[in-house]
Amino acid sequence: MIYIIDHQDSFTHNVVHQFESFDNVVCNNYNEINENKLNNADVIVLSPGPGAPKNYPITSNIYKKFKGKKKIIGICLGFQQILYCEKGKIIEQNKIYHGYQSQIKVTSKKSLFKKNHKFKVGRYHSLKLKEPFTAKNFEITMRCAISNTAMAIENNKEKVYGFQFHPESFLTENGNLLIKKILSA
Repeated sequence: MIYIIDHQDSFTHNVVHQFESFDNVVCNNYNEINENKLNNADVIVLSPGPGAPKNYPITSNIYKKFKGKKKIIGICLGFQQILYCEKGKIIEQNKIYHGYQSQIKVTSKKSLFKKNHKFKVGRYHSLKLKEPFTAKNFEITMRCAISNTAMAIENNKEKVYGFQFHPESFLTENGNLLIKKILSA
């Protein structure tokens, strides 16, 4: 079962729909967590949402509790939430990307995805990771081909993954394939 934590975002139901292609999904608001279902889930997904990671302490606590025990996937705000919990700094970026398609590139040989592979993704964010960023077992594995902004992270040892972009967006090429690879990792 996949447990999706909804950060009250209009994209969450698109995320639910995408993940339902792979397994049973339960989705609850971040402040109405069903502990029993969360404990029984194999995968936890941190949804997109408004605001900054610091505004979601409940989600931070869930991440810290289950990191290394369950597969965790963060999308947009969820990606930033993971980085924030790993002591990364999340800052405003100069350009706001809402409904914007960018080309990204896989930059790591350790990635689940083929190094140097390029594809287009849908972006909906005004915040980004401030670099440099270092955290044990984490690697930035995808970057914007133009700005070099971090677009994906992987921690294959503890099964934590994140995308700054939206794999469920119609602007993202092969979004279902990205999710399928992570779920089967």
